[in-house]
Amino acid sequence: MGIPVAAIRVAVLTRPLNGRSPCFFATPCIRGCAIAANFQSTTVLIPPARKTGNLTVRTDAMVYQFDVDRQGRAKGVSFVDRKTGQHHAMEASAVVLAASACESARLLLNSKSSQFPNGLGNESGLVGRHLMDSVGATIYAQFPALEAMPLRHGDGIGGAGLAHIYVPWWGYKQQAQKQLDFPRGYHIELGGGRTMPGAYSLPDFADHCDHTHGPELRSEIRRKYGSYYYFHGNGEMIPNADSYCEIDPKVKDKWGIPVLKFHWKWSSDDRRQAAHMRSTFKRVIERLGGKVVRASADEDQLLAPGGATNHEVGTTRMGATAKDSVLNQFGQSWSVKNLFVMDGGVFASNSDKNPTLTILALTWRSSAYLIEEARKGNL
Repeated sequence: MGIPVAAIRVAVLTRPLNGRSPCFFATPCIRGCAIAANFQSTTVLIPPARKTGNLTVRTDAMVYQFDVDRQGRAKGVSFVDRKTGQHHAMEASAVVLAASACESARLLLNSKSSQFPNGLGNESGLVGRHLMDSVGATIYAQFPALEAMPLRHGDGIGGAGLAHIYVPWWGYKQQAQKQLDFPRGYHIELGGGRTMPGAYSLPDFADHCDHTHGPELRSEIRRKYGSYYYFHGNGEMIPNADSYCEIDPKVKDKWGIPVLKFHWKWSSDDRRQAAHMRSTFKRVIERLGGKVVRASADEDQLLAPGGATNHEVGTTRMGATAKDSVLNQFGQSWSVKNLFVMDGGVFASNSDKNPTLTILALTWRSSAYLIEEARKGNL
């Protein structure tokens, strides 16, 4: 079919590195890696920072605003202790905001003052704007040919989806030749197979089994288990003015902090991209002799709702001028020089790839710039 398939890449060690052990399946990746073989901030980044003696970690602190001095510089944050309910303030010579795209936007918008009546660093009015998620569509299928597969332990290495393969976008030439009715592209993730079953597995069988109870149902489940797979597409959403978040004028959370109100609109390009995903999935499933058993959205809806993929980016985007962006190319606020944003909010556009590694790369770059500016006394 001309669609490439690659072994999926994962941030899991196969040999020792910097005192970290290679993976020997110590714990399920999604629960946190006990031996730091799988890359996670809590096990890979924070421990060595603590060893320097220069890091203090304050947990259970719900930050609700940035405090500013008379010169309009950020001088620290105010927060409420989640356990005691007491309010505190913490001062700093520079503040780095890395709370994820939406929460970072909420903090900036809630940080209003006489100097910043529309929120901290929001002179352009773009904080919270151009919110993006991945264009997502999923189809579940059952493959009779897999019912006869011998029993085997198929969990494999964790953190990679269950199928351990990845399909990168292959339609560049078609787009260049004007054969597709949408720009950009998407990748495909697959999951399923004969892995360790869980309670979540039963509803899938209940909808598609011929028997309802007893030995017949157990026999059917044993035969069919491992023959179900899902095809999930993550596509590049183009930013639009109708997708954004703002402070809700009425609703507050349990700590009294105003929450976000979301506005969302998929563009016609996004919908056509999702339609291409679903038609591609169906063609592949048919070629493999399978049958579609469930889709993530109705045919009229085509794709998952915004926020479902959980790849939110773009609310504090970087740019070349203060007029059309919130931050400069280093994630530094145009108007508050000692305020930096280092999360997915800085994205000016989205990608079909998961954003985490790009966030890490941009953060490394911004951190190096922050250190250099601090040395020069510019902050």
